[in-house]
Amino acid sequence: QVQLVESGGGLVQAGGSLRLSCTASARTFRSSAMGWFRQAPGKEREFVAAISWNPGTTYYASSVKGRFTISKDNAKNTVYLQMNSLKPEDTAVYYCAAGPLSTTALIPGSWGQGTQVTVSS
Repeated sequence: QVQLVESGGGLVQAGGSLRLSCTASARTFRSSAMGWFRQAPGKEREFVAAISWNPGTTYYASSVKGRFTISKDNAKNTVYLQMNSLKPEDTAVYYCAAGPLSTTALIPGSWGQGTQVTVSS
């Protein structure tokens, strides 16, 4: 069973920053692309960012490009999402995911439990 363990959510003012972390098993980390989705209240879950296992190519939704950065630490089997210049519309539950890549996004096969990010205006 794939386990993805997230951390780092919280409450922040608009314009602030947060960093999310997601740790996977070594097997999952080295066989899958990793990424983040989010789901705001009353909305569908949407793709945010992804990073390939090798060579670490990154993909972003247009709504976060230039503000969010996805990265990974292969030694720790961990992927990060650095979120800067946060806006109230970024408020959502953020989910870590693992799976194959399409041409522009991650196709999620496994999910983490989710972590709440709340941006106050």
